[in-house]
Amino acid sequence: MTNKALIVEGGAMRGIFASGVLDAFMQQAYMPYDFAIGVSAGASNLVGYLANAPQRSFNVITELATDTAFFNPARFAKGGSLVDVKWLWEQSNIRFPLDSNALFSSIPMYAAVTNIETGYAEYYHVQPDNLGRVIEATAALPIAYRDTPCFSGRCFADGGVSDSIPVEEAYRRGATEITVILSHPLNYQMSPTKYPWLIKKLLAKHPQIAQAMLVRAENYNRSLEFIRQPPKGVTVRVIAPPEDFAVKRLTMSKKTLEQGYQMGLTAGQAHLASQQGTYGLSEENCHFCV
Repeated sequence: MTNKALIVEGGAMRGIFASGVLDAFMQQAYMPYDFAIGVSAGASNLVGYLANAPQRSFNVITELATDTAFFNPARFAKGGSLVDVKWLWEQSNIRFPLDSNALFSSIPMYAAVTNIETGYAEYYHVQPDNLGRVIEATAALPIAYRDTPCFSGRCFADGGVSDSIPVEEAYRRGATEITVILSHPLNYQMSPTKYPWLIKKLLAKHPQIAQAMLVRAENYNRSLEFIRQPPKGVTVRVIAPPEDFAVKRLTMSKKTLEQGYQMGLTAGQAHLASQQGTYGLSEENCHFCV
């Protein structure tokens, strides 16, 4: 029996691409997966998808994540958070309430977080009693978010620190058909940090997080290699932004974000067309599975 998983990468504002892809899926009630794993902004996107809330993620990103209450360099310069993850989650639920019945009657969702004491990834099954805490933790960017989310006797940082693209975790959970929504074009390779001494200094209170940051590029590129060369019997399908995707981690231009969303919508529609046999698979719409 084929076990199907959906993986959604984070990337802060780059998540606008995945929001478009998932909106395309919702337009056709497309959810052929057995479980899903999200990381950081990818987890937030999955919440909207599993709750069947079209354009919720788009609205959260373009209306709330561009607000100075969320992204505030002046506050950061005074010792506060550059991004206020908890505020974003709370305001999202006020402005764009979730249908909890739809969310928790859907497929199981897991979110990747990074344990501050070990520097390793953990994967929380998102449930009604931990939803807010897990979503805050998976997006708690080191340095940029001053608060440290703690629950279940442990404290956490952004899941992207330790496992940005949890394809290997999906495989460990039995997935043999994995669909991955990336936040970078297909040719992207992560480069090692240029200033390891600075990372160690800024994260001196959390040396294991600093170490995880220093090997992040290695782990990220290993996940890409898994995607390109999956184990025998495993199929990986990739949906990635085009080369001219202009959204960066902290892009605040609504015009640029809207363009990124449209790219995601188009890519999602192309993926659906390929799966439904409208046209054959090609390197353009299924780079790693032809």
